[in-house]
Amino acid sequence: MKYETLASKDVVKRTMEALKTRNVNAELVNTKEEALTKINALIPPGKEVMTGSSTTLNEIGFTDLLKSGKHPWKNLKGQILSEKDPGKQMELRKKSVISEYFLGSVHAVVETGEVLIVNATGSSIPSYSYSSDNVIWIVGTQKIVPTLEEGFNRIREYCFPLEDKRMKSIGSTGTTLGKYLIFEREINKNRKINLIFVNEKLGF
Repeated sequence: MKYETLASKDVVKRTMEALKTRNVNAELVNTKEEALTKINALIPPGKEVMTGSSTTLNEIGFTDLLKSGKHPWKNLKGQILSEKDPGKQMELRKKSVISEYFLGSVHAVVETGEVLIVNATGSSIPSYSYSSDNVIWIVGTQKIVPTLEEGFNRIREYCFPLEDKRMKSIGSTGTTLGKYLIFEREINKNRKINLIFVNEKLGF
């Protein structure tokens, strides 16, 4: 597959319908600017916000927005990064998995509605799967794949090499395929999962 090719309108529509049967609220916007506007509308003032490491959030401007402080939320990521004591920082990281809102992206969305995520440390998986009541995923439509198998192929053959290169470019030793999450459906009544497709190539 060409993993950078945007999905057709019919494929996006079919995928959104499949996601909704799995209790994932799926929407489509045309641009990264619209995606950022949508996020602002979804998160009420005063709420706790935490993010996973996400090239997509960087590209739409959300990471810079959080850093700027020009928003009405409690920035848990900022609190973690400003804490210099390693032990205290780890405790803040652990507590952040119950953030009221957790934002990030995913690595593949199957046309039948499954969502695939891989994480080196596993830090975002608790929030995505259970501990945060509100999850917002921003996803370029190039991440839609026809089958679960193709989703895993996308991660191993495309996402992993690019993320490994990115990590090495900032002085890290690279990344690893640590922990996978296959998000089949949401059954907990207290949780709201929003997946916002963007008709632009975003992230890996």
